[in-house]
Amino acid sequence: MLKYLSSPFKWFFKLEAASGLVLLFSAIIALIISNSNFSTLYFATLDKYLFIGINEFGLKLSVLHWINDALMAIFFFFVTLEIKREFIQGELSDIKQASLPIIAAVGGMLIPALIYIYINLGNSETLNGWAIPSATDIAFSLGVLSLLGKRVPLSLKVFLTALAIIDDLGAIVIIALFYSGDLSIKYLSLMLLAFIILLIINKFNIKKFLPYLLIGLFLWDFTHNSGIHATIAGVLLAITIPHRKKERDFSLLIKVEHAISPYVAFGIMPLFAFANAGVSLEGLSFSSLLDKVPLGIVLGLFLGKQLGVFAFSYISIKLKIAQLPNNSNWYNFYGVGILTGIGFTMSLFVGNLAFAESMQYMDGVKIGVLTGSLLSTLFGYFLILLTPNK
Repeated sequence: MLKYLSSPFKWFFKLEAASGLVLLFSAIIALIISNSNFSTLYFATLDKYLFIGINEFGLKLSVLHWINDALMAIFFFFVTLEIKREFIQGELSDIKQASLPIIAAVGGMLIPALIYIYINLGNSETLNGWAIPSATDIAFSLGVLSLLGKRVPLSLKVFLTALAIIDDLGAIVIIALFYSGDLSIKYLSLMLLAFIILLIINKFNIKKFLPYLLIGLFLWDFTHNSGIHATIAGVLLAITIPHRKKERDFSLLIKVEHAISPYVAFGIMPLFAFANAGVSLEGLSFSSLLDKVPLGIVLGLFLGKQLGVFAFSYISIKLKIAQLPNNSNWYNFYGVGILTGIGFTMSLFVGNLAFAESMQYMDGVKIGVLTGSLLSTLFGYFLILLTPNK
């Protein structure tokens, strides 16, 4: 039983480390295609509308929106399952263990946002992207750590995993509160009804996933029409999936998490990266990075993340609120702080929401996210690589 419950973290790290490399490959392919003779086909395919349904009952969305609204709802469902498990029975269940990554995550979200806001003051349109540099891509960051092997103690891998999970939770809250459209009372009411039914099913401890899935599909449709971003349906559904400490031999949450994890890690996330990382580099110059949107994102991810994570962590450790992870030192700890600036998936996703009505800024978002994430990868990797283990 103990082995069954402790295995998720080891499995999770191996999965995320491998998927980070697949994500990188997908992003590179997207950049190559979007700057080749196939660029017109690439962007036209993403803009092509697809109808899924029967007769009048169905939904018509562009390929890009099917990926960003429907498939990413599954991604958020998976992420929320991870968050729930960690808070109930994982690294975040003990407040003493959780205090450092929680405090570090707050600093890592706050400082990048403030940097972006400072650079974009006076422009209400670009200011809407303030949350873009606040996110950490868990797959990419853990993928980089995996390349460093035994130079990184397990405690730092646990710290980065927990911090990134809390970052994801912060991103979910931000999306729900700040990136919703005009709200429909009718569909919000239907959302609430579907969520209540899911809670009732949970209360009766039903351990079959099918009832949750069927009601979850209705929940997604209601959420999509409510004005709240459709991915929040994945969050609400995951909250209702049962996982209890007293269960000795079965957890529906862990079963579902393990079942969908390969499809999320090696299907949905790479597809999202491929669909969203493509940007034309024609006419790109260094001065392009000085535009307010990409500059705010680059400085937020590369400088804001590392400063926020390290400063908040350092203060909390000196005040004895938290302690430095075992077998680590300030140098490799700072290196991990730099790696939190790899925003990629979540930053691109938030960017799509922030500028849904101002698509002219999306190229700047992509350039900023890719540049900030690349700088964070290189500097974080080499700092840890060149740091003595002791």
